[in-house]
Amino acid sequence: MKVIQSVKNPQVKQWRKLATRKERDKTGRYMMEGFHLVEEALSYKNEIEEIIMEENIVLPAKWNMDGIPITIVTAEVAKSLAETETTQGIFAVCKKRDSKNALEQGTTFLLIDRVQDPGNIGTMIRTADAAGIDAVVLGKGSADPYNPKVLRAAQGSHFHVDIVQSPLEEAISLIQKKGVSVYGTALQNAENYRDIHPSKGFAVLVGNEGSGVSQELLSLTDHNVYVPIYGKSESLNVAVAAGILLYHFQDSTKGV
Repeated sequence: MKVIQSVKNPQVKQWRKLATRKERDKTGRYMMEGFHLVEEALSYKNEIEEIIMEENIVLPAKWNMDGIPITIVTAEVAKSLAETETTQGIFAVCKKRDSKNALEQGTTFLLIDRVQDPGNIGTMIRTADAAGIDAVVLGKGSADPYNPKVLRAAQGSHFHVDIVQSPLEEAISLIQKKGVSVYGTALQNAENYRDIHPSKGFAVLVGNEGSGVSQELLSLTDHNVYVPIYGKSESLNVAVAAGILLYHFQDSTKGV
């Protein structure tokens, strides 16, 4: 067990770099913060590289930390690592899951086109997990799925669902070659989602908060659908719309 007392320590500087997308992409590592997320990570020990905890932190008795490197740090160091205003003083450095075969092996997917709000990305990952979706695929222009705000919004679902970063044109082609239909979301030239009832796999494609799914991607889908609005709102939040569609299509494939 190591002890680090200075924010100038080279290891601390390396940890802080994980706050940037560049470093996360370069190293294939990311940092989770807080008791709930670290506890979730402990169920997937092979994805944990190390745990960092503030001195005097009392860990839950049920936690099994066997075999995991632990570093004790001062409150000052913990505060320098924190992405929350009031840190709980515990962190886990994790390895990104190897999801390179998710498109080939899965049958249900959420495809995300240029969604930029980390909260929306995290909520959609959590919703996809709850709906039993095999993989979430993020195209170019979307927020980093390992952004700290995404991790907090997803509440540990990164350990339960495959997350793929891929050009969506390529992902759509691979999915369709498997015989799985891709359903885009659009306001024009689209069908009411309730009229669509897939009997096996499916992929739902949602888009940018302001402009929606790009026309280029909509031209590649098998069908485009919309969620009707009965009130005066101009549109639904993208994460809410994704949840409605994922559950509807999943119910359909299960014959519910």
